[in-house]
Amino acid sequence: MPEASAPAQVSATTGAIGNPPPAPDYDDIVAVIQLYIDGFNNSDIDSFHTCFQENAWWACTTADGTFEQHPVAESLPTWTTPEYRGCTYQILSVIQAGDVASVLLEMHDVADPSSAWVDIHALLRIDGVWKDMNKTATHADRAAWAGALVPH
Repeated sequence: MPEASAPAQVSATTGAIGNPPPAPDYDDIVAVIQLYIDGFNNSDIDSFHTCFQENAWWACTTADGTFEQHPVAESLPTWTTPEYRGCTYQILSVIQAGDVASVLLEMHDVADPSSAWVDIHALLRIDGVWKDMNKTATHADRAAWAGALVPH
């Protein structure tokens, strides 16, 4: 059992705990996100299968605010078509707390910057292996400061 840490100091004004420490498994967590990007850019369903836990879901709000939600497995045939190639990305943050991690990711199509998204990926370490459990995204136009990072 891991040693208990000191109680968090919560800010009275924001409710935030402050900056988390660096993610000890940063490289392994980022490697999972690289599999996600490679799945698109290489039309590689195996990369997606390695990245996502088999029962993972994704949800998003589109540019007009429409909500969509689907099991990842149902989307893989579409995500691996050539029209999804050409994605570039920036990892904006990686936060890890033991066996759970989150990655804030900006991703856009180089040929069509209007096809730009900001994702939060929730990862879980299962039997020593990091898996993406859930992708929640919004169109960059709805992502405030993170969406402003997309080149126009």
